[in-house]
Amino acid sequence: MGEHALEVDSIVVSYGGGVPVLKGVSLGVAPGEFIALLGSSGCGKTTLLRAISGFVPIQSGNVRLAGKDITNLPPDKREMAMVFQSYALWPHMTTSQNIAYGLKLRRMRQEAVTKRVGEMISMLGLEGLGDRKVTQLSGGQRQRVALGRALAVNLPVLLLDEPLSNLDARIRQVMRHEIKAIQHKLGITAIHVTHDREEAMVMADRIVILDDGEIVQVGAPVDVYNRPASPFVASFMGADNVVPITVAREQSTVRIAQGPNNDAATLPISAGSGDGGIHLANGVDGGVNAHFRSEAAQLVVDDDAPTTSLVLRGKIVQTSYPGGFYRYAIDVGDRRFMVDDHRQFSVGVAAGICLPADTLHLYPA
Repeated sequence: MGEHALEVDSIVVSYGGGVPVLKGVSLGVAPGEFIALLGSSGCGKTTLLRAISGFVPIQSGNVRLAGKDITNLPPDKREMAMVFQSYALWPHMTTSQNIAYGLKLRRMRQEAVTKRVGEMISMLGLEGLGDRKVTQLSGGQRQRVALGRALAVNLPVLLLDEPLSNLDARIRQVMRHEIKAIQHKLGITAIHVTHDREEAMVMADRIVILDDGEIVQVGAPVDVYNRPASPFVASFMGADNVVPITVAREQSTVRIAQGPNNDAATLPISAGSGDGGIHLANGVDGGVNAHFRSEAAQLVVDDDAPTTSLVLRGKIVQTSYPGGFYRYAIDVGDRRFMVDDHRQFSVGVAAGICLPADTLHLYPA
């Protein structure tokens, strides 16, 4: 227990005594680690964060902070700071007053408050805005104030409830890196709820993917991305193109049988991330579903496709030019896939979709 800054042990949460929203979730978070809770709407990620923070009662299970059971403590006794999606700033207060709010609740001396607020304003790039009402700030500036208020009290755990979802795309990208840099600099433990896959990948040391109230995979971003544990995780991590194929598994290779819409191929099996092999789930043999990302697909319009790839055969049914490349819709049997290419082709041209081994994830059909 002592090795974890925070530990969630088999917690169950249900609203109004109905179907559990969290179904026995367990998770250990190391000191200074940045965890992203990722999943689609309604999967339980926000409920898990609120159960950790004390805003949602736990039906069974425990939450421990540095080995101490805090399951029944109120939120203000849990030594955790929280940044909300809505920022929850006091509109009648200035930037400095908002950042100082938690410090004054803890009865800190005024000179210490002033010093700490100054440190936060400097660290967050809010110089010159200390006396400005938060209603006069931009969305990105308000987000920094909310973060400063949470960090000012210097608690060991920072909880972030989709804090970037109200920002425009450009500011959101900047804030991702800023929050991660600040968390790393201060060495605090952070848990961040998001539905944005790229946000989780950029910010987190480990990603925790939830589905229907359960954790379905935990791992470093590169591992979750390259070795998704299930068809659900593969689709959620962007490999949402699916094609049925027939395979025979051998010692270190997979033989793909020729089908009505694909060429035969023999592909190496991956033993780990980055070795160029195909990713196989347990039990893969016979009829399987191959998942792949659109950006992994390469267009081929001749018979020179490499035998070290899976090649799907179809025809171009739609073409567009988004700028810098052409985007093609290709029908393969009764399925349609999108492929980008710098070359220009016409609708109706017979085309193949080439998928290198390390871009494929195979699961039992």
